[in-house]
Amino acid sequence: MPIELQNKKLEMRKTREGFGHALVELGEKNPNVVVLVGDLVESTMTNFFAEKFPDRFFECGIAEQNMTNIAAGLSVRGKIPFLSTYGAFASCRAADQIRVTLAYSNLNVKIGGAHGGISVGPDGATHQAMEEIAIIRSIPNMTMIVPCDYWETKKATLAAAAMFGPVYIRFGRENVPVVTDEKTPFVLGKGYEMRAGSDVAILACGVMVAEALSAAEMLEGKGIHARVINLHTIKPLDEEIILKAARECGAIVTAEEHQVNGGLGGAVSEVLVRHHPVPVEMVAVMDRFGRSGKPEELMAAFGIKDVNVVAAAEKALKRKQARS
Repeated sequence: MPIELQNKKLEMRKTREGFGHALVELGEKNPNVVVLVGDLVESTMTNFFAEKFPDRFFECGIAEQNMTNIAAGLSVRGKIPFLSTYGAFASCRAADQIRVTLAYSNLNVKIGGAHGGISVGPDGATHQAMEEIAIIRSIPNMTMIVPCDYWETKKATLAAAAMFGPVYIRFGRENVPVVTDEKTPFVLGKGYEMRAGSDVAILACGVMVAEALSAAEMLEGKGIHARVINLHTIKPLDEEIILKAARECGAIVTAEEHQVNGGLGGAVSEVLVRHHPVPVEMVAVMDRFGRSGKPEELMAAFGIKDVNVVAAAEKALKRKQARS
């Protein structure tokens, strides 16, 4: 069921729809924009672009490594290629091509990693990509974006086209709460505060932004004022907003639909341990492969719901108080 924020039921939309709509908008504005897909036209919603610009659309089949190299070649010839497939294939199967062909040469290729996270649901562990952040953020020259809803995915796609260099955009499969709108600011590399608070700061990305906002309302009922920060850009990471939250709140919770190893929590902790150490609790998938099931049931079973964020915040606060 949709969560309620400020007594209003939120609209539910697919993040991948924002990706598809942005591609059409880019195609209308720039004839150099081309789209490649690995046998997943409707799943990635690149069908919107294919229907309107068939001469700039390339179906590459189930050959993600080749598709990445084709996109590289197109970029060398002045095109702006957007390739898309499931994140499990884009980040893992084509990791070598991303690292050596795209990133090493700093080519202007954009990757749409669809169906990220445990919420893919019944597709099961092989298709539930939960390692992309760790893989992509470790590669030089890569930009990594994990937008939270339809509007943010659309803005992230437009922003990726406007910058030069390789970009990975991670988005999911299911309908998720729309917690931003057309006017919500989006700047690559800059997080933004979605809810004020000074007791504990919750830093989230992707679908976990909505869970963080819901958790903050639960905490408010307990007299705990939680700040919620949307860290949609994992690389480059907004160190300024992280350190400001650490100084002003004194305790941090990170929330992500990703493995705990090498994800948002690790990235945030790397900043804090160098500059301003504070207690950090991480809400993430705890070093496990996924399994088939309904998205909501899986998120609950793997401990990445709003109630888990609440528990992590309370634990972080106890650690903060023990230090004072």
